[in-house]
Amino acid sequence: MQVEWWSIIPFVVLLLCIALLPLIPATTHAWERNGVKLLVALACGLPVAAWFVLTGHGSEVSHALVEYVQFIMLLLALFVVSGGIFLDGDIRPTPRNNTLFLAIGGAIASVVGTTGAAMLLIRPLLNTNRDRARRVHTVVFTIFIVANCGGLLTPLGDPPLFLGFLRGVPFEWTLRLWPQWLFVNALLLATYYALDTRAYASDPVSADAAPTSAAPVRVRGAVNFVFFAAIIVAVAFVPSLDLHALETGHATWTALVPWRELVFGAAAAASYALGSRDVRFRLNQFTWTPIVEVAALFIGIFLAMIPALNYLGQIAPHLPSRRSRSSCSPAGCRPSSTTRPPTRPSTRWPRNSPATRASEPRPASRRPT
Repeated sequence: MQVEWWSIIPFVVLLLCIALLPLIPATTHAWERNGVKLLVALACGLPVAAWFVLTGHGSEVSHALVEYVQFIMLLLALFVVSGGIFLDGDIRPTPRNNTLFLAIGGAIASVVGTTGAAMLLIRPLLNTNRDRARRVHTVVFTIFIVANCGGLLTPLGDPPLFLGFLRGVPFEWTLRLWPQWLFVNALLLATYYALDTRAYASDPVSADAAPTSAAPVRVRGAVNFVFFAAIIVAVAFVPSLDLHALETGHATWTALVPWRELVFGAAAAASYALGSRDVRFRLNQFTWTPIVEVAALFIGIFLAMIPALNYLGQIAPHLPSRRSRSSCSPAGCRPSSTTRPPTRPSTRWPRNSPATRASEPRPASRRPT
């Protein structure tokens, strides 16, 4: 569906609400309620969905809703499994130890997801620095490194990467971005180490605040790493619901089953049932509020994002970045094959479907000489 630039306004408004309403004193307390977040999200997303349905493009809405469920199921599984793991130990809150914490978080964020890595490390990091007066910068850089930049290497890492995976980008494509990942995270870690060294020197931890017993760091709830492995394998290899086959009437019963999401649900249920309740509820103080908040906001994001993605697809051929890695000469520019990621057949266009076969180039016939 062709859209105009103004169709992305609901998406922009929703993002501005998420960014600004928690900071405005008049709306701070109201925004803390998940019900308010859901109302704002639906106020921005439902008009867009109604517009597409009434103009005969309801399939785009159904695709967005299916992707929303796939996305939330992944986050739910990572959230529940990571909530059953706790890093226990007694270490000094030195700049070196804090930087190691953040480096480990940035390294594992692409494996267990930024949500899982942040949940896994934020509480031990706060406990380690509880006796330091200046620790706000540690939380800020945890958000930068663990909850954002660390998750660049796989679709498990960040929500936009998983959305790209759902739309056909190969699972391993983002691995080629490791130089950028390494550069950005190294720069952030070096900056944090310099800031924390200065803060630590001006506010040293007193002798009575230092650890009195040499308790090494150990992992509690290690059985949950098995469920993490199941989630990773499911994302990489297990298929999900095949909407295109369903719409075209070529679906078999296997295409109608969301196998990947069933694995996510099974991993989350097994972790919740078999994991230590002491680790989950006492040490990690596990609650469902964060994942409910994410679910409430992202239903509006996925709906309001439909025209934004369409508009981006319309203007993409005219963006100058498409020529940034092209081979240019006085005669003109030849686009490079590496200017955009390759795509695999997604759930919308499965391999060997009629639509895929029709779009594939046919080999040129040769005449005998």
